[in-house]
Amino acid sequence: MRVRRRARIIALQALFEIDMSNHNPVVVLNERFSEKELTPEGEAFARALVMGALEHQQEINALIERIAPEWPVEQIAGVDRAILRLAICEIVYIGQTSPKVVINEAVELAKIFGSDSSRRFINGALGALMAQLPTLPAPHSAVQHEN
Repeated sequence: MRVRRRARIIALQALFEIDMSNHNPVVVLNERFSEKELTPEGEAFARALVMGALEHQQEINALIERIAPEWPVEQIAGVDRAILRLAICEIVYIGQTSPKVVINEAVELAKIFGSDSSRRFINGALGALMAQLPTLPAPHSAVQHEN
């Protein structure tokens, strides 16, 4: 499995746990890293995704409300919410990977971890994000990705 895919899986699992249990993000990430074999580059990428999603959670939630207005953020399934937050963070704040690749990776995560309808929901929401992206204000700050 590719390094970035593995890092995204770990980031998803960590963000889901943090969201559901309110555990300390640093502790959760360190536990995940000790359980899974991941390169230093992969760890840095997973950490950037999780910490960026948490740092910009209010802005990301506002974007989710714009792209999926019929779904209040707290009513979205926890896995789907975590996938959306990570993908939006990667597209809007990290910006190192093509949005098409990020969307494809998010859909793959939804297939693995989500419900039967997750794939379509994630794809539709992120497609709406890409349609609105040119009209959105620039992000306040970019997340730094350590290499």
